[in-house]
Amino acid sequence: MRKEFEELEATLENPEAGEAWGKKRMKYDYSMVIDRMEQIRAPLEYAWGVVGHLNGVKNSDALREAYQAMQPAVVQAFQAVGQSAAVYAALKFLQKPVGRKDLTEAQCRIIDGAVKQMELSGVGLQGEAKEKFNAIQLELAELSTKFSNNVLDATKAYSLTLTDPADVEGLPPSARAQLAQSAAAAGEEGATPETGPWRVTLDMPAYLPVMQHAKSSALREKLYRAYIARASTGDSSNEPIIKRILTLKRELASLLGFSTYAEVSLASKMADDVAAVDTLSEMLRDKAFPAAQRELEELQKYAASKGHEGALELWDTTYWAERQKEELYAFSEEELRPYFPLPEVLGGMFETARTLFGVSIVPADGETETWHPDVRFFHVNDAASGARIASFYLDPYSRPENKRGGAWMDVCVGRSAVLDRLPVAYLTCNGTPPVADAPSLMTFREVETLFHEFGHGLQHMLTKVPFADAAGINGIEWDAVELPSQFMENFVLEDALVTWRHYQTKEPLPKDLQAKLKAQKTYMAASGILRQLYFGQLDMELHHRYDPAGTESPFDVQKRVAGKYLVVQPLPEDRFLCAFGHIFGGGYAAGYYSYKWAEVMSADAFSAFEEAGLDKPEEIARIGRKFAETVLGQGGGRHPAKVFRDFRGRDPTPDALLRHSGLVAAKL
Repeated sequence: MRKEFEELEATLENPEAGEAWGKKRMKYDYSMVIDRMEQIRAPLEYAWGVVGHLNGVKNSDALREAYQAMQPAVVQAFQAVGQSAAVYAALKFLQKPVGRKDLTEAQCRIIDGAVKQMELSGVGLQGEAKEKFNAIQLELAELSTKFSNNVLDATKAYSLTLTDPADVEGLPPSARAQLAQSAAAAGEEGATPETGPWRVTLDMPAYLPVMQHAKSSALREKLYRAYIARASTGDSSNEPIIKRILTLKRELASLLGFSTYAEVSLASKMADDVAAVDTLSEMLRDKAFPAAQRELEELQKYAASKGHEGALELWDTTYWAERQKEELYAFSEEELRPYFPLPEVLGGMFETARTLFGVSIVPADGETETWHPDVRFFHVNDAASGARIASFYLDPYSRPENKRGGAWMDVCVGRSAVLDRLPVAYLTCNGTPPVADAPSLMTFREVETLFHEFGHGLQHMLTKVPFADAAGINGIEWDAVELPSQFMENFVLEDALVTWRHYQTKEPLPKDLQAKLKAQKTYMAASGILRQLYFGQLDMELHHRYDPAGTESPFDVQKRVAGKYLVVQPLPEDRFLCAFGHIFGGGYAAGYYSYKWAEVMSADAFSAFEEAGLDKPEEIARIGRKFAETVLGQGGGRHPAKVFRDFRGRDPTPDALLRHSGLVAAKL
């Protein structure tokens, strides 16, 4: 890459002498700059992307060592591209009217985005300032990797083996079977669901069922305290890393001429400034906080009526909420699992995509190498013509020994006319693995999560933009990128699109149960909104108003923000920040608010289907195709505000989000 890039720079510095594109040119054009840059970057971007992906899904000491050894060279290579004076001058020329002549809107967006990105990458810095900036970028990359590794190590290091049947009292059969299987895998010979032993870990498919169902408050407390302390002690402590990251980001912002890192982050997002984010957060808080207080009061009364003594502790709320929900809606999570085996869920999800977007998804297992036997491979075809559109990998199950938690979509390769490439995506979840002879029986939330990541994947794969830097999720303002993912969650329970069937009896999910599932989506919804606002405002506070050089610690900030946004306050020893990978190990720094920002748009987008009638297949298909052509198809080639107007015919409003959350009455 370095040699080719140096040749490009030489040509750009003296364009009259360049013969690399077949003829002399007096000035620059799009192909000479953007297309050539794409060709040069592509091999390294792909190779490093694969290594980064494996670091997240098949982590090992050997891979970590190789990753950390190569990371400085990779960072420096991209720094050289991002700070090239010759490339920047060429891009600035292309921003002029003569440079934009005959270019599409997407190409102009790519040029403008590249200029902005280079400016945020320090292209204007010289001498000591540039050296300091580059050193900060390199250290931040290393710290981010270390942060993620520490969370994985801390999660992997903790386990609790239970031998007393009283400890697992209340756990449903599926949870007992999974915990016994985990114990057997850890060397406990003869472990059975009925007699144990049972091994509990901090990965979500093991942790959450215990918090929801275990009658033992002491067990729940022990696990809860372990969970909120992940990566906060010993060799895997992230406490010093957090302070260092925040310090470096403030220094980086100052070098670029910004007051705070939040201003750097928002320079390339939809939100105009921090005040705009604060305004949305305040509006939602004002609606949600009184409702969340009522939710807690009702839960407290319910728990007391069932014999709970005293105020609900943090490790009690999940347990009693599950009991109250079961009573209110007359079903349990365990009753639902048989209707959501992974193969059935995939079939339903793919049929939904066919109905809405006109694509067929077919298995292609064995056509390419995978990193684990559980990983599957699929092709996405045009349903009418059969033409290949894209492909994706699906890694569905939790593997706490070497796979980081959470769920995400990532780019394997993107669409590119220049490189003659179709999109390929990675879809990664941490769902419940199969137990014994049964398939993976998913929780309803795991089904929603899979639909969510599939929504990201669809935007990547169904793009109509032929230019890589604006195709799919590339070039989209980050606070709009959650629109299609949150949008897809709405279709899990629409029986006009899919019928869920029991994996053994093949009976459909009963209509009354489906109606209850829809109704319970507003259960504790206000508390859920506050939780997301808390995360978003904590992130913004740390990256905008917090001074790492002051006397206040990041955990003091956490306590202060929680005081405003949470009805129940965290424990004094809560170290949630030490595992907040979105902002310290991922790409959401000063951007976590994006989930709520985009949810305003996603809820409004789904309301277009509600208004037309979700029982009208032709209308669903018509609006689905429009969504595919606009939101999914235009990707980063058009500003997301314009894309939304193309789909909806107007700007988004929060009305649908408030209605879906039960905070205002339905008017449809």
